[in-house]
Amino acid sequence: MEVSRETYLKRLIDGIGNGMVKVVTGIRRCGKSYLLFTIFTRYLLTQGVPKDHILQYSLEGIDDDELRNPKTFFASVKEKIVDEDKYFLIIDEVQYLPRFEEVLNSLLKVGNVEIYVTGSNSKFLSTDIKTEFRGRGDEITMHPLSFSEFYSVYDGDFDDAFDDYMRYGGLPYILKLKEGRSKAEYLKKQFNDVYLRDVIERNNIVNKTGINALVDVLSSSIGSLTNPKNISNTYQSSYNDSYSYKTIANHIEFLKDAFLIEEVQRYDIKGRKYICANSKYYFSDLGLRNARINFRQLEESHLIKNLVYNELMIRGYSVDVGVINTQEKHKSKQLEIDFVANEESKRYYIQVALNIEKSEKENQEFHSFRTLSDSFKKILIIKGSSKPWYNDDGFLIMGIKQFLLDPKSLEY
Repeated sequence: MEVSRETYLKRLIDGIGNGMVKVVTGIRRCGKSYLLFTIFTRYLLTQGVPKDHILQYSLEGIDDDELRNPKTFFASVKEKIVDEDKYFLIIDEVQYLPRFEEVLNSLLKVGNVEIYVTGSNSKFLSTDIKTEFRGRGDEITMHPLSFSEFYSVYDGDFDDAFDDYMRYGGLPYILKLKEGRSKAEYLKKQFNDVYLRDVIERNNIVNKTGINALVDVLSSSIGSLTNPKNISNTYQSSYNDSYSYKTIANHIEFLKDAFLIEEVQRYDIKGRKYICANSKYYFSDLGLRNARINFRQLEESHLIKNLVYNELMIRGYSVDVGVINTQEKHKSKQLEIDFVANEESKRYYIQVALNIEKSEKENQEFHSFRTLSDSFKKILIIKGSSKPWYNDDGFLIMGIKQFLLDPKSLEY
């Protein structure tokens, strides 16, 4: 059972010949290595690339420890380039190679080498792609399985797949496990022994109690407004100990760097500026979030918003929380739109709700839309399989099934 990951494969193929280092970033265990070492390599072989012109290195394990010396690694690659035909160099977890920027920039100068690398730390790689590669870095951010990828190989109907995905998320290995208990144990172990341990060790975090409490708070409050100062005050009252808001802000950045969480900023739509006081945080994988809180607090209203946010990010949109400051009955009021999704000149205002069966609920969801006078599309996504339709206000309403399974669903 293999998920083709066609979107990412196409990005890799399109990058051939662009003269850049193709850097695949993303959370650990999301399938980066399999994408390059299996799916992309198989594609190259079908295109007639000789096997000895595909150079593969994995730098995470002990087997290749000696190759973590930059000069040794460079020499190893150079000695395998014996003609002027094109070579494909694939490096897994390149951040384990000291001075990797110098090594890769030197290999780019060889001329007939296409370079593809993976990495699991966004700060370490994303900033270096822009600076150290001097404009010759092409980042491809990979996510856990989208719902449509998950569903394409799922043995069951949509409703069962949706429930499983909402509970256990989209890490590819989950598809190999049949029992709910096995999935839960796998996710708990990964969170504690891989992701959180990685963050603590990589950043030399001393206050392990603090960062564990921080992760618990963020897990319990997905999609809720929060900020480091509030978390610090809560920690002080709960533990009778100090955990400064500056340290918390740093720790949040570490969790973002590991692709565990993503911060969504609030954007004043009419004022055209960001509001920095509070942010919302969503988890890149619902299963990891649920495992962290032992599969309690599985409120659909919060999970479905996290799911929609992840899908928008997978599709390549930049996403904010929309804020509208307005006057109602001579009082200032602040309204909110769940997501403002932007792609080049396109913008979509998106609200997410479980249902709009009651008129007051419908008015609540549409009230924010009605205060906006621009012509950008306004969309309400609800749970279920409702086909897209427009109401009398011109707002598009669709079921989550249509949204998730049709990559062009926002264009109706």
